[in-house]
Amino acid sequence: MATILTIFLIVSVATPFLARFLKNHVFTVVALVPAGAFIWTLLQGEQIRTHGEITETIRWVPQLDLALAFRMDTLAWLLALVVTGVGTVVLLYCTQYFTKREPGLGRFAAFLFAFAGTMFGLVTADDILLMFMFWEITSVLSYLLIGHYTGKKESRGAALQALLVTTFGGLVMLIGVIMISVQVGSTSLSAIVAAGVTGPMAVTAILLIIVGAISKSAIVPFHFWLPAAMAAPTPVSAYLHAAAMVKAGIYLIARLAPGYADLPGWKLVLIGLGVWTMLVGAWRSLRQYDLKLVLAYGTVSQLGFLMVIVGFGTPDAALAGAALLLAHAIYKSTLFLVVGIIDHAAGTRDWRQLSGLGRKMPVLAVITALAIASMAGIPPLLGFVAKESIFGAFLQAAEAGDPYGWIALIGTAVGSILTVAYSARFFWGAFATRTAACVSTEWHKPPTAILIGPGVLAVVSVLLGIFSPALNSWLDPYPESFDGHLEGHLALWHGFEPALFISIAILGLGAALFWKKTQVARLQEALPPLVDSSRGYWSVTRAVDKISAKVTIFGQRGGLPQYLATILVVFVLVLGTLAAIGNVWPTTFRLYDYPQQVVIALVMALATLGAAWTRKRMAAVLLVGVTGFGMVALFAFHGAPDLALTQALVETITIVAFVLVLRRLPGNSQKLTKRVHRGRRAVIAIGTGVVMGAIALIALGSRITDPISAQLPEMAYYEGHGKNVVNVALVDIRAWDTMGEISVLVVVATGIASLLFVSGRADKKGRRGLRRPATALGRRTVLSDPDIQPATPGARQSWLVSGGKIASANRSILLEVLVRLMFHPAIVVSIFLLFVGHNSPGGGFAGGLLAGLALVFRYLAGGRYELREAVPIDAGKLLGAGLVLAVGSAIGSLFFGSEILSSAYLSADIPVLGYISIGTTTIFDIGVYLVVVGLVLDILRSLGGEVDRQQDEADIAEESTDEFSPRQQVPNTDLWATQRVPIVPDTPSSTDTREDNR
Repeated sequence: MATILTIFLIVSVATPFLARFLKNHVFTVVALVPAGAFIWTLLQGEQIRTHGEITETIRWVPQLDLALAFRMDTLAWLLALVVTGVGTVVLLYCTQYFTKREPGLGRFAAFLFAFAGTMFGLVTADDILLMFMFWEITSVLSYLLIGHYTGKKESRGAALQALLVTTFGGLVMLIGVIMISVQVGSTSLSAIVAAGVTGPMAVTAILLIIVGAISKSAIVPFHFWLPAAMAAPTPVSAYLHAAAMVKAGIYLIARLAPGYADLPGWKLVLIGLGVWTMLVGAWRSLRQYDLKLVLAYGTVSQLGFLMVIVGFGTPDAALAGAALLLAHAIYKSTLFLVVGIIDHAAGTRDWRQLSGLGRKMPVLAVITALAIASMAGIPPLLGFVAKESIFGAFLQAAEAGDPYGWIALIGTAVGSILTVAYSARFFWGAFATRTAACVSTEWHKPPTAILIGPGVLAVVSVLLGIFSPALNSWLDPYPESFDGHLEGHLALWHGFEPALFISIAILGLGAALFWKKTQVARLQEALPPLVDSSRGYWSVTRAVDKISAKVTIFGQRGGLPQYLATILVVFVLVLGTLAAIGNVWPTTFRLYDYPQQVVIALVMALATLGAAWTRKRMAAVLLVGVTGFGMVALFAFHGAPDLALTQALVETITIVAFVLVLRRLPGNSQKLTKRVHRGRRAVIAIGTGVVMGAIALIALGSRITDPISAQLPEMAYYEGHGKNVVNVALVDIRAWDTMGEISVLVVVATGIASLLFVSGRADKKGRRGLRRPATALGRRTVLSDPDIQPATPGARQSWLVSGGKIASANRSILLEVLVRLMFHPAIVVSIFLLFVGHNSPGGGFAGGLLAGLALVFRYLAGGRYELREAVPIDAGKLLGAGLVLAVGSAIGSLFFGSEILSSAYLSADIPVLGYISIGTTTIFDIGVYLVVVGLVLDILRSLGGEVDRQQDEADIAEESTDEFSPRQQVPNTDLWATQRVPIVPDTPSSTDTREDNR
């Protein structure tokens, strides 16, 4: 099961790239994966029937008893077959449904395919927290699929509505999941069901879980999001809203029912809301003219029906519920696919504009008739078998004295009458021939292949109905997990039983209701909805928007200083009060460990005061840097060379980043900004410092046991095979934290680039990225290169590749020489730090910072052109490669049967080199190195190169509008330049010209 999920993950990532070449045929290729998963699942049926279940466990976090646990029993097996089988049919259908020119085709295919894998994981997960993860991923993917047509407002609104409703239910459900897990003492879903705990805590937890289930399965009052989701492409509706996503809530209730069906409130909530949902959905379905909305409200109705039967809690109801769950997935996905064919071929889904389609497409009409017959409960379809079993289960419970049996029987019988009526309305509306005055619908014959999917599903529904007794042996293990004796069985003919007469009466009354459709329509017009959940949703969202706007206006005034002041005041008041009233102060104090600490602290304090007092922003940045280098000194004196080295590199790069940002501010910004409320700000600053110092004293004096850090040296040496405790901790002992940190770095780089490259990473000529031009380089001079400024008489020697792009007045020959001499040694040292970090000061983070610092100085000396020459690789590729290496080395151990992030080492005595120990942690460290270098490079190209380019364009625009200005505007490509001189405009290289001509 884990292998199948891994394949789904890999293929979903590759699908957008495959779509570039395969176009709409990518659906056929990726459909092979769920098809293979369907066959594998089908082959497990015999083992599940004889042994009860198949389990698979991969230890994840043993300390928290968390594992990637999967379990396939009868219920999971049934749902897995539905998810993979219908998923295969829908993906193949998409090949014919979408054209090659469909916008976002690769993205859509990847999301739909990933959804199939996620649903497979959801129904097979045995750890309830793992199941919840899949649960929430389905909400996100459904949001992306419903909103596929991003240019349509209704699609975006429907996607957001579905996401908010299902996520709200999911958050409520999470509370219940945690509560029930704590009470049972395990996160195993099978253990939670087997425990069947009772009491107020269990009742509360289960009711909270039910909220998540009914929101996901569109049960009243959360039903309104499902009809709105019909803005999605039809394959999404056929899969998510008929066979997969909406079944998640039904599945969860069916999973918990064996252990908690007798819990107080269970039947009251599920049967009450289920019956009400069935009636509301069916009643509103009769009012629709859009064929897709007829099915949407019909789906809401059938989900209510399913919720009643799977939550009823008896063995016979469980067997009937499993049969109806299978039948509903088949006939409803068939009907949605049929609607897609009609919509494409006729150009409309409004049945008032359709006429004569039954004669033009008899095969499609027959397929639809079979699916409609199953939905209405007409023999010999599987839907009839399931419904008759349901009515028999309700009658049996009612006769045994269960009052809920009569409520469920009467409610679902009335709902089934309405189901027959809207089923007939759908078929009549889609395929009937209207009056002679009605013009026949113009019909574009669809490809024959598009009929295969719905045709196969319709035939399966017939075969399963006819051979329904064979299903008993496959489905019986699930109802046998309930208390009580299973008396019923699935069969097409049970004899002349009360359930049969109930079914006949339902069909007759439903047909009569359809016959009197005109009178029914008048009655519906006369009875407007008293309660409209959709209106309530929009009222709530509008109220939230208004309240949030008012709160924002009230609380976010005064810009960044006001925001920061508010945060700090709250910090001082809350933590300062707790520190003052709490009896947690240490009894002894040690002012310093060595005299140098006092000197360093005084220097840092004076630098801080100077940074707050100075009116020169460059001076302020440098003074703030002094405090950072003060930390470097403290680390060094405390015997932490790794931390000192890292802090020094970080501080240097931070100062440069500050300068790169500040140079875009107006030169007179300090004069324009008045110093107001200086006293108030001083009080806030002093209070923050005092409280922070007090918290540090309290924290340091509160330790009552030996720190875990005392064990780190031994763990690093014997388990991590390294002498450098800091680096071994980063890449081995606490590698999870490091993975999270480098992920944050990737997000930061993406965010910075997104803010500056608003219109994409292309230059004025439309070239993507920053590529290295084709140029011949000599040892001393730069030869002919259209991208480099030609040498002029008296011009200085260029020590850098792109030195000619900078005007002579802005160049620093000393800086160019130093950078040329030190750049390559710095890169070599950074690589040295990378590989020796396991046993000596260094590591991937420090090495990456040093390499980044070398790039920083090369940019400072030669501008963005020199940076392009130094690293002709896109920063995103470095970030992605680093993340892939780190994550790949982390999960690679899973393929060898070990825990995630397990390390492997190869040690040997090598001639000349001596004893060498290399492990998978080195690969992880290389990933960290690449992420750090990519981050620095992206910041330089964003805050540096892109800002330079924007300044160039602004200066050129200013020159063109001020022709007679005596002062010429030029870009400041050199950070240290103080004089403006003419700019040499960009000229495309010969390589770019040849590419453009081609």
